Amino acid sequence: MKTLLARLTLIVSLSVAPWTHAAWYEVSASSPILESQQAARVRALEAATFDAMRFAGADVGSLQQLKRFYSQAKPGYQFSGNAVREVQVLEEGTQGGNYVVNLRLDIYPSANACHKTQYKKGMVLTRFPIVSPQQAALGGIYQFGDDFSVLLNREIKQHAQSFVGRGIANVDVSPNAPRTVAMLAEDKDAQFVITGAITDLSATTDASGFGEAQNNRQLAVNVQAMDSESGEVIFQRRYRDVAQWPFERHSQVDTQTARFWQSPYGQMARRMSRNILLDLESSLSCRASKPEIVALKDNIAQINVGRINGVKQGDQLNLWHIASFTDDLGIVRTQRRKSGITLTVARVYESSAEAVVQPNNLSGSIQIGDIVTKGVN
Repeated sequence: MKTLLARLTLIVSLSVAPWTHAAWYEVSASSPILESQQAARVRALEAATFDAMRFAGADVGSLQQLKRFYSQAKPGYQFSGNAVREVQVLEEGTQGGNYVVNLRLDIYPSANACHKTQYKKGMVLTRFPIVSPQQAALGGIYQFGDDFSVLLNREIKQHAQSFVGRGIANVDVSPNAPRTVAMLAEDKDAQFVITGAITDLSATTDASGFGEAQNNRQLAVNVQAMDSESGEVIFQRRYRDVAQWPFERHSQVDTQTARFWQSPYGQMARRMSRNILLDLESSLSCRASKPEIVALKDNIAQINVGRINGVKQGDQLNLWHIASFTDDLGIVRTQRRKSGITLTVARVYESSAEAVVQPNNLSGSIQIGDIVTKGVN
């Protein structure tokens, strides 16, 4: 497995205690020692906690609330108001250039967490351009924006709880062109469109101390998420970090190789992509999923979510009609009106599903584009 950082060898052994009133998980993780043992320890703690939370079904977005406590070197941590109640550090130390931790965590995942009560929402990315290409001259990493988009897309596909990655689109979109956002989202079956830009790749030389001068390099990324229906920006963050650039100043660096991604700079970029995912989970996971009716024949409706979204045979769905009204200012507004129609999922495919309309005589009132929501089985 891979840790929070990069291709770190992650030793994971998860075990649930037999007690009925508590769920304890034991996890081991390692992180390479780069700038300091303390920093490596924090990263190992974060990686182990992330894997335990994912395995337990807890909301991984809430990990952001815990990370700041790990900067304190303690034998254990207790939290309130979080799915993770307690973290015990059973073993820790250095091993072969890595910092290794073995934790036992007490986790109480909520049954009402949004990623459990809703279907996963589609998310499509666009390519991240480098705002100042001249900053990419060091190492010749002019393709790093594309590579970072691929890195974030992979992070979403492999580790997201609330989203389904719909790939990377070669389309420029902005909040100023909501129609383009809507068209892209419709083409990709996505509810959110993620855009971003690499705003800083500048390098500095640290000549302090008596050893050889060290090259450091910045990485700053702006990320925003837009709602597919309105084109509105619903998430916007700026990320910045710095790491050692270990390559020769005049060398050409291939940013698609393991050598690059295992370097201090590559691992910092991977940490940043994980933090972006965690922030997206924290901010967008509870936004309502909006699966649509895309086809209707007799009393069988087809919806545009399937197995990868978490749909299961027998799921009960509520139907919402799309309607419009004119407000007091003369502006036409869209509204959703809950109907008395329910649907039962009969067949599930990879990205779609078929559901039986109940009662049968109301299937004629269903329109293409109507929305379904997951009911309580």
